[in-house]
Amino acid sequence: MARRAVHHGRRALSAQPFAAACFHCGLPVALGSSWSVRIDGAPRPMCCPGCEAVAQGIVEAGLADYYRTRSVFADRAEGVDLVPPELALYDSATAATAATAGEAREGVFSLDGIRCAACVWLIERRLARLPGVREAQVNVATERLHMTWDAALCKPSDIVQALRGIGYTAYPYQAAQHGAQLERHRKKQFRQLFVAGLSMMQVMMYALPAYIADEGTMDAPMAALMQWASLLLTIPAVLYSAQPFFRGAWASLRARMPGMDLPVAIGIGAAFGASVLATLRGSGEVYYDSVTMFIFLLLASRYLEQMARRKAARALEDLQRALPASAQRLSKWPGSRQATMVAAASLAEGDVILVEPGSAVAADGIILEGYTDVDLALLTGESRAQARVPGDELPGGAINTTQAIVLRVTRVASDSTLARLVKLVEKAGQGKPRIAQWADQVAAWFVVGLLLLTVAVFIGWQLVDPARAWQVAIAVLVVSCPCALSLATPTALAAATDALVRRGVLVVQPHVLETLQRATHIVFDKTGTLTEGRPVLRHVEPLAGLTAARCLQVAAALEAGSAHPLALAIRTAGADGGLRADQLHSEAGQGVEGVVDGVRYHLGRDGYAGAAPVAVWPDVSNVYLGANGIVLARFELADALRADAPEVVRRFRARGQTVILLSGDDQAVVSRTGAALGIDTAIGQQLPEQKLAYVQQLQAAGAVVAMVGDGINDAAVLRAADVSFAMGGGAALAQLSADCVLLSNRLAALDDAATGAARALRIIRQNLAWASVYNCVAIPAAAFGLINPWLSAAGMSLSSAVVVINALRLRRMKAA
Repeated sequence: MARRAVHHGRRALSAQPFAAACFHCGLPVALGSSWSVRIDGAPRPMCCPGCEAVAQGIVEAGLADYYRTRSVFADRAEGVDLVPPELALYDSATAATAATAGEAREGVFSLDGIRCAACVWLIERRLARLPGVREAQVNVATERLHMTWDAALCKPSDIVQALRGIGYTAYPYQAAQHGAQLERHRKKQFRQLFVAGLSMMQVMMYALPAYIADEGTMDAPMAALMQWASLLLTIPAVLYSAQPFFRGAWASLRARMPGMDLPVAIGIGAAFGASVLATLRGSGEVYYDSVTMFIFLLLASRYLEQMARRKAARALEDLQRALPASAQRLSKWPGSRQATMVAAASLAEGDVILVEPGSAVAADGIILEGYTDVDLALLTGESRAQARVPGDELPGGAINTTQAIVLRVTRVASDSTLARLVKLVEKAGQGKPRIAQWADQVAAWFVVGLLLLTVAVFIGWQLVDPARAWQVAIAVLVVSCPCALSLATPTALAAATDALVRRGVLVVQPHVLETLQRATHIVFDKTGTLTEGRPVLRHVEPLAGLTAARCLQVAAALEAGSAHPLALAIRTAGADGGLRADQLHSEAGQGVEGVVDGVRYHLGRDGYAGAAPVAVWPDVSNVYLGANGIVLARFELADALRADAPEVVRRFRARGQTVILLSGDDQAVVSRTGAALGIDTAIGQQLPEQKLAYVQQLQAAGAVVAMVGDGINDAAVLRAADVSFAMGGGAALAQLSADCVLLSNRLAALDDAATGAARALRIIRQNLAWASVYNCVAIPAAAFGLINPWLSAAGMSLSSAVVVINALRLRRMKAA
């Protein structure tokens, strides 16, 4: 009867004893089957028309090398010619804006069916041959495909159909589906852990009598029965629960970079093999209890580590899930309030939508009707609800918490604030910081050195005490722990990233924390970065009989319906006045007049209100209030410093870092701002290219530069800096060019990032120090025979737990 070998849960190429096996998927081929494909000059049998079609497609695409380089069979191909109807909707949604030749689109797809490195090679090369595809990158770890294509030449359904044509299932990435896939993986990990734990407990029941039995109290047949029972109970743990270690070891060997799974897999295989041999011979040491304990303890530490990393990444996943898929469009507003449910992707600029309480805003817009409170915690990290009134802007992804509002869309859903942040999230976590790359390299050399040491130890004990040579060699393999190098470092970075997201800091590039910690110069833009970026009321100067408070209340009433930035500043400052203005009339470029409590007032420029002009700083605007030819008050408005700017600058200077103000504003204004903040170097009147040249000059002198900005004119210098930060309320181009986005729009979040970077690097160093001390003590102890295999397993698992728990301390940073 034909048998099918299993290689770590997948069909292995080297273990197929039957001839009639499908060349594509490895399943048995039915007698009389006529399906076949000519590959490498010979007809290859296929089990079904699906596999035949896929294999033929691979060969016709000139990609037959896939079959020579793969390490495991592909999944059986079924229904490969079908494209789900949902893809047509996806094409329609992405085509909401007409595609023009040369217009680039980006997308992320989830992949099913990846088996080995050859799969990545096959997918990327097949997609590279599609018309209009500019870039295709497969992330094996996340099973995602990142694509860039010409919208006029290619559609998402073309990409999915091409992948199905070579045997892979793909669909546009959705956080919910991807989360379900991760949940399935978690459940499998738990099942493996459960089987290992069950095996360990049962094996211990049979191993314990042998440990406690006195000389001659257990006869040979009973001892043999105990060993055979232990063997049968250990097999599920080795063949099922230990799959991740064997699979990881094989992958690291193929990549020619030995990883931490290699000594683990060798240790498990050697201990189990020696035990089976001793059981068959009826003499020698058996290690079934050590094998099952080692598998269980290491799986437990990995399970906890994975849960910790998943918990740390949850904030980013919440951000991805927050964008609603639908919206209620009011097509005939204000004549009719009848709403129609439409896809959020189909909204166009100018559409009017209804946002009910408890719903998320589908796209950026301006409130036309309704007073409410909104929850911006997911976007900014701000936990308190914020009041919004007609005329205020709302970002996509904000949660309406109080009452229904009517909103006019100002940016389509695909370009909303939250959508841009989701794109940034997609970029986040794609690479590794240098310290993690260094740790991986050190771990690889560590494993090679450990294997050489194990061989030397085995040879040495063969000369001293051959009976203990195998046991000691296994203990050396098992006790080693490169986990702090290749596991706990990314755990620390994930925990720190999670804590910063809850503080309103989105880390986009992997090197942010490491580079910020090394930064020697912190360069700030002025407007919108150190300052609010909008005028605020700085001072009210009464000039007649009215008090400053009364003048402000009157001015706020006159500006109640104006959208001018200066009017907004006055209205915000005097919002609690409760006065109402009638007979309002405005003159463009001059001001506004109206009647408040029976008195006609004029508010505006000096001549309009009857006042003489007053000399002011270049960044200060004066607005005057007058009535009956008498000037009542002068309002000074200016772009004010952020409340947290002085403290942030002070903290960076206290760390020994040089703070520089680099702005395009007038030099006198920049110098005054620098003096107010204690910044010695304040340079104004800088064009974008001059900012870029200045930063590059600092870098050429050996400086590590961190740049903080918010405007379109900061995009080039943000990209050129060693590490860069964009304000959450700034321009989209600046955010896309930056390495990190301060979602909360608080400058203090930058100090949170610096503090988090220092803590993360400190804990990573602690983990590395612990790993060094542990391995320097444990490995020699095992080599000298002082530690047996089961104690080695406990020691390694404890070491893994220590570094993971230490890394999770980074999550203790409280949300703002």
